[in-house]
Amino acid sequence: MIRNPILPGFNADPSICRVGSDYYIAVSTFEWYPGVQIHHSKDLVNWTLVAHPLNRAAQLDMRGNPDSCGVWAPCLSYADGKFWLVYTDVKRFDGNFKDAHNYIVTAEAVEDDWSDPVYCNSSGFDPTLFHDDDGKKWFANMQWRHTTNSIGGAPTHPAFDGILLQQFNPEAGKLEGAITNIFPGSAHGLVEAPHFFKRNGYYYLTTAEGGTGYGHTVTMARARKLTGPYELHPNTFLMTSKDAPDAPIQRAGHGQMVETPEGDVYHTHLMGRPLPGLKERRCVLGRETGIQKCVWKDDGWLYLENGGLVPDVEVPSPDHSVMPHAPKPSLHRFNGETLPIEFQWLRTPDSARIFRLTGNALQLIGRESYGSWFEQALVARRQEHFSFIAETKLTFTPETYQQVAGLTHYYNRHKFHALVVTLEPNIGRVLTIHSCEGDWPDAALSFPMEDNPVPLEEDSVELRAVVDHATLQYYYRTSGSWVPIGPVLDASLISDEAGRGEHGSFTGAFIGMLAFDTSGRAKTADFEYFNYIPT
Repeated sequence: MIRNPILPGFNADPSICRVGSDYYIAVSTFEWYPGVQIHHSKDLVNWTLVAHPLNRAAQLDMRGNPDSCGVWAPCLSYADGKFWLVYTDVKRFDGNFKDAHNYIVTAEAVEDDWSDPVYCNSSGFDPTLFHDDDGKKWFANMQWRHTTNSIGGAPTHPAFDGILLQQFNPEAGKLEGAITNIFPGSAHGLVEAPHFFKRNGYYYLTTAEGGTGYGHTVTMARARKLTGPYELHPNTFLMTSKDAPDAPIQRAGHGQMVETPEGDVYHTHLMGRPLPGLKERRCVLGRETGIQKCVWKDDGWLYLENGGLVPDVEVPSPDHSVMPHAPKPSLHRFNGETLPIEFQWLRTPDSARIFRLTGNALQLIGRESYGSWFEQALVARRQEHFSFIAETKLTFTPETYQQVAGLTHYYNRHKFHALVVTLEPNIGRVLTIHSCEGDWPDAALSFPMEDNPVPLEEDSVELRAVVDHATLQYYYRTSGSWVPIGPVLDASLISDEAGRGEHGSFTGAFIGMLAFDTSGRAKTADFEYFNYIPT
């Protein structure tokens, strides 16, 4: 069986394509750099991260992008002997505007260097590129209407003003011809994320509706012409958990269908798994990627194979002999020349200003603070399990309290915990904890160890975070056994729903290393290793 999620942790808005016997999924990365994650599989069961295609300034520069902006909803396709990747760079979140710019890049293989981008339009986000069987290429995206009361994390239906379609000329490198609004969405509203599939003379269109929270859906429609008119699926939705609040998979929506070589149909979708036992639903792993087995019925419509609308945790795989891989620890010594692929940083394409690999450590160069939208030395990986241990060894000699380095459980500028080394006046070098507990928009820090920081005589210290569902306990050691430090912290704050609520932020939890130096002296911090151990 395939066990969902197939891409655990923050892996949202999955676009899937097949090339021969190889499957690829591209997912959103928002403000995390490099942009877009592409995963590969031979069996739809086990997936491997293989590429970050947007990895230089000519393709992507997100300095100044607010939290939860940046790369939204890529679309990956294959035609004419190469891969095509369409993506949005969103520059604004709050207020009436999004300022969403859409681009196309190409490569002969996903692991190759991708081309410089071709600019397409800025009329809305969630673009797709459809290669019709007559050779024509069509670009579609939702249209954003700013003359509504859709503000920041409170989306409203009128702002999502239908799906726009226009022909793309690859030789000229631009959109051309008539712009047509082909689909207004269903009465459920908030239509976005179009993807097309052609079968038996019909153009099938799947979209996401209901917002990316607990009302999320995959809505389906079809038409004889690409430009419409489109009729809605008999059930309106192909899948949704919006009316099944106790289902293990929530927030199901936004995905794309794919056919196996044998003609079986699967449909990816984003999903969320709220922590059990909390007063309010919180998805600490963010929006993850799932997949469902589908079937065509005699009426010419696609349905979930389970016969309902609610997605299953386990679905039949194309090859029943394939077993899911067991979780494995990820251990890195930082003794190579490149950063391991699962690590990312925030916003800037100029990574040389925030970190370097010295041959025996990852050296972070202290720049701006936790809340910066420009240049922040924070290198982290996704949290992929409800329970895990993360460990690192830090060498750091701060000369002022403005110099800080440590281990952070991080969501964004107003949701994080950090065990840090800094300098405390009248004490010297200390270990302490900085937290921001969903305080939006001020992002004010709290200091759980303000009255009792731990003096630290050694230049080097090992730091550990133990997360068990909704709890986080930090530890440290300079020799011997691990020693707990500080109170048990609320790990559920590092979730989509904490702070602004389910539509106010929608990325996921990271665990990683940070350094900042607000004195401007660019103090460095060396991290010898980083271990991530699922428990």
